[in-house]
Amino acid sequence: MVKKRRLRLIAEMARKIRAYRELKSRPRDSQRYALDYDTMTRTFTGKKLPVLAWKDVQRETPLFTLLAGMRMFGVGRLFTRKSWLEEHEEPCYWKITKVKVDYTAENMDHGKAWGILTFKGKEEGSEQEVDKVMYHDWRLIPKHEEEAFKQFEPVPEPPVRHVRYPPLLRAMILAQQAKQLGLDVSSLPEPSLPLNRDVLFNKDYFRSQEEKQKQEGTPV
Repeated sequence: MVKKRRLRLIAEMARKIRAYRELKSRPRDSQRYALDYDTMTRTFTGKKLPVLAWKDVQRETPLFTLLAGMRMFGVGRLFTRKSWLEEHEEPCYWKITKVKVDYTAENMDHGKAWGILTFKGKEEGSEQEVDKVMYHDWRLIPKHEEEAFKQFEPVPEPPVRHVRYPPLLRAMILAQQAKQLGLDVSSLPEPSLPLNRDVLFNKDYFRSQEEKQKQEGTPV
């Protein structure tokens, strides 16, 4: 006879209370990313910003500093980054669709934002969280310049290049194909390796890999 498991309601409640207190005691983004502009250090961790970032910190603004001074926190407006303007000729920008403000911050200049990303003229289909909102790198695209900024004629992509496999790997592939198809090796087409990457290594890819490994029970 299987022994019935005894319910420990008080222990379960205590566990939930500990988890809730641990969650509430975590530092907010307004505490983690608070910056002393005189010494260029994070007040929470005491770490100093890289010297190359000091100019941008003094001249540029984080995303939520711009959003806090706008109507409806900038929902529907376009924002780009200084680094994108310098590195890419194609238009790169976020269209803000949703904002969650940290009202405990002194100037409401911290929180989370979601939007649709257009990178190098290609628009992502789904809404996703805006990353690096605390960087002093953000710029608002004026309303009267949005259409001109979005105009872009995509350049046709070059054809995918192919290279030969190494001799030993080539012989193994040909032998496997000949065995599967029941043909002579000389009648098979020459195998080639395309020089393109089909997997996009972004945050969603690594999250899906971690979830898959957890389901399989393998260590991450």
